Amino acid sequence: MSKILEFSNVNVFRGGKKILGPLSLQINEGERWVVLGPNGAGKTTFFQLAGTQIHPTSGTTSVLGETLGKVDVFELRPRIGFMTYNTTDQIPFDEKVIDVVLTSTYAIFGRWEEEYDLWDESRAMGLLTTLGVRDLASRLFGTLSDGEKKRAMIARALMPNPELLLLDEPAAGLDLGGREDLLKRLTALANDLLAPSTIIITHHIEEIPSGTTHALLLNDGEVVSVGEIESVLTPENLSNAYGLPISVTRDGGRFFARAL
Repeated sequence: MSKILEFSNVNVFRGGKKILGPLSLQINEGERWVVLGPNGAGKTTFFQLAGTQIHPTSGTTSVLGETLGKVDVFELRPRIGFMTYNTTDQIPFDEKVIDVVLTSTYAIFGRWEEEYDLWDESRAMGLLTTLGVRDLASRLFGTLSDGEKKRAMIARALMPNPELLLLDEPAAGLDLGGREDLLKRLTALANDLLAPSTIIITHHIEEIPSGTTHALLLNDGEVVSVGEIESVLTPENLSNAYGLPISVTRDGGRFFARAL
């Protein structure tokens, strides 16, 4: 089983303040991870490291077998699929949804004069179908709801057939129906042996799709717990991370929490 991501004694400082670390972990091919913790816990910094957007201040970060600082990240990034608020904001309002997905092949925003073959178009439509938005293929991206945009952007992230998929709060801001439908589709993705290794960031354990195998729980830049999800999402660990007594239940592969 190959290593997808490896952090060895990683620390990140900004303005003299440590915002993440020390962090050591290994993510292997086929694993499905979730990163969670309160605001300011270091989740976004972790995401940026995993996506090669930043380098650690100290320690070693290896992504897809390449060590940051010793590799051209512009050659590495096409092997990573992203879904973030920042990427969503870069999509032109009048871009057709099918083109939002297709242009990921060239890692660009906005279709121009590039060419796509029938295989590209078939894959893009297949991904939109998987995410439940095939009927929106000819719609303009700017006219979609937040939930529809997120599904289209996940399809875009999967288009280049990445080895690592990073999803930043994919269920945030969705109504109950939209959230549950998206989680059902993410669960199917998690159970697909051909799907890439996945890391999801979320604030809420209710938004963790069934099939997630591992978790990283952060607070104030430090690791509260890391490992198999059942050993991380315990009442004790969550209470320590969020600073109040929390109970945890599990139903149908999903986790649920409430304050005591």
